[in-house]
Amino acid sequence: MSVDTGRLKTEADEPGWEVDPDDEWGVAVIATVGRQIKLRREAVGMRAADFGTAVGYGEDLVYKIEGGKRIPRQEYLDRADEVLGAGGLISATWEDVKKVRYPKKVRELGKLEAMAVEIGVYECNSVHGLLQTPDHARAVISAAQPPYSPDDVERMVTARLARQSVFERDPAPSIHFVLEEAALRRPIGGTMVWRRQLEHLLEVGRLHNVVLQVMPLNCEVHSGLDGTIEVLKFPDGTAVGRSDGAFNGRPTSDPKQLRILELRYGTIRAQALSPGESLARIEQLLGET
Repeated sequence: MSVDTGRLKTEADEPGWEVDPDDEWGVAVIATVGRQIKLRREAVGMRAADFGTAVGYGEDLVYKIEGGKRIPRQEYLDRADEVLGAGGLISATWEDVKKVRYPKKVRELGKLEAMAVEIGVYECNSVHGLLQTPDHARAVISAAQPPYSPDDVERMVTARLARQSVFERDPAPSIHFVLEEAALRRPIGGTMVWRRQLEHLLEVGRLHNVVLQVMPLNCEVHSGLDGTIEVLKFPDGTAVGRSDGAFNGRPTSDPKQLRILELRYGTIRAQALSPGESLARIEQLLGET
């Protein structure tokens, strides 16, 4: 067994990995994994402090992970597997752990996006989360009042970026965005973060399965003034929609309510710049920085 004698990792080194107490399934998974590690550690007669030194973590973090209070990272599980000679059984728990490392609401949204064959989004106040760069997402989340803790900010950024795996699906879903030009002109995070965000929009907007449109400032009125609209359609023909300004902002699968959302979204798309004009507008904004 090799022992790492360097500085041991503490909570300050790994922000955003606390277990959400309201996430019953997540709590159960992390508690089970922690208990398995503890039982194996005790079976080989290793104290928590010695085990922590061997895996490169502080004793306090070891106890939190074993007690189901802290979500272990993949490198921790792999190192624990090696130190305890578990033959891959501890490393294999990562398949369950990685599913619960993000907040419950984000997981549920990501699950829907991962199943959808068609995603349509109108975003009025900001760049949609599926389109945000890491630095832009961090700046947006950090601007909340009251402010989130640094741990929560990093966890939320990581969760938001994880949803972007939807772009890597095969077969690829059809994804359509309409963004307000006003939101694209706001230099959130500073000039360099803003430039990178605009460049990223151009990259995503050129993907074969993505249509990106911009609602120009000179459009005096349109049906999206009440707020964000989202419509997700699934392989079995069902759909889920949500709008800030309809049905109390709650997700709906009622056919009548979905028709209303689709009518509003279709009108918005018709009023927005064409995809080619939209990319040209983003390039123009980029040139103005």
